[in-house]
Formats: sequence, structure tokens, C-alpha cells
Amino acid sequence: MDFKNIRAYITGGSKGIGYGIAQAMLEKGAKVAITSRSQANADKAAKELKEKAKNKDVLALEADVKNMQSQQQAIDAMKNQWGGVDVVIANAGVGHFGSIEELTEEQWHDTIDTNLTGVFNTIKVSTEQLKQNKGYFITISSLAGTNFFPGGAAYNASKFGLTGFTQAVMLDLRQYGIRTSTIMPGSVATYFNNHQPSEADTWKIQIEDIGEMVVNMISLNPRTLPSKIEVRPSTPPSK
Repeated sequence: MDFKNIRAYITGGSKGIGYGIAQAMLEKGAKVAITSRSQANADKAAKELKEKAKNKDVLALEADVKNMQSQQQAIDAMKNQWGGVDVVIANAGVGHFGSIEELTEEQWHDTIDTNLTGVFNTIKVSTEQLKQNKGYFITISSLAGTNFFPGGAAYNASKFGLTGFTQAVMLDLRQYGIRTSTIMPGSVATYFNNHQPSEADTWKIQIEDIGEMVVNMISLNPRTLPSKIEVRPSTPPSK
């Protein structure tokens, strides 16, 4: 697989899992566009990625997955920059946690609109490009997409929905030569939900691990499709 011919679009690529995927793909030679709701954050991440990777083909875009027009503008920017899109990675996500008694209407809508509707918006604006290029669509779900827990009503609903959505989309799009997969990580050392990664997180999945996984998935012979991948830390702390 020659990654120099790959143009990848990563939502929420300015930090966390999206950043790790962007770095891994740049190291392989791909052209990568990352989005953030803040242009400043996207620019900062792109600058860091350019300093770390040999490949400097990074495009920083301000885009909100909750807004389809915003996503269309981001895809159009990629087309103007590099002529098209080959890989779409729907990574942007939020988490609001609390019992159903505590969960607010605003938190519910923010979670569903970002984690589920946001992915719908992303694939809707990029499907034609993926058809043209027999591309790859990858979503970042979660083990919370099959395992429910107290305080997870909104997050569980969004990730259960995303897991099912991605599998249905896989069946819809494979007739065009588009591969579709969802990755369902467990505990990852990121800034998600205001967490601050530290030495205490060394047992967790690292963002570079997810990046390596995405590179390996894209490198597989197109006849083979890992449609749903559950990923866990190998040795979590004993309870």
C-alpha cells in the first residue's frame, strides 16, 4: 500500500485518537486533513504534526460535525487542496455522563448530535468522493456501544447507535467498493471528558496504538474487511 496516494479526512483530529491517527498516517506518507471546531486548535495541532512527521501535507480546517454545511465546506476544501478524498475517519465525539435524573436536554442533544448525527453528516457529504475512489470509511465508536453502564444513557445511546449505523452503512456502500469499519476502543489515554493523561494511564490504550491499527486496516487487501473491531487494554489494573 502506497500511502502517498491517500488523502485522509479526520474529524476531531486536533487531539486524542484523531491526532494519533493523523500522526500515523502522515508517517506513512498520506495527505491528512484534520478538523476542530476551533481553527486555532486545528492550526496548533497541524503545526505539531508537521514538526513530528516527515510528511508536511497537513490541512487544518475549522468544521463542526453537527453542521452538514460545515462538513461539506471541509470536504470541498480538501478537494480544492488535493483533488479528492480517499479515506474518511469519523472520530469527533463528546461525552456527558450522569443519571437520567441529572442529564439535561442540552447534554442529550449535544451527545447525540455530535456522536451520531455528526457521523451521518460526515458520510453524507463524502460518499460521492468515496465512490469515485473506492475509499474507506472508518468510525470511532466505543465499547460503550455494546456495554451499558450507570450514568451512560446519552453516551451509550450515541455509541450503540453509531455501531449499528456503521454496520448498516457498510452493507449499503460495499457494492461501490467502499470499505466501512468501526473501531470500538475501551480505555484510551486521551483528554476525553476533561481527563488529563498522566503516568497513571500507561496501562491504557495509547492514541498511537489506534493510529497503528488504522494504518494496518487500510493496508489490508481490499478483499478483506474488518467490519467491527473491539479493542481493550491488555492488562487493566486489578479491581
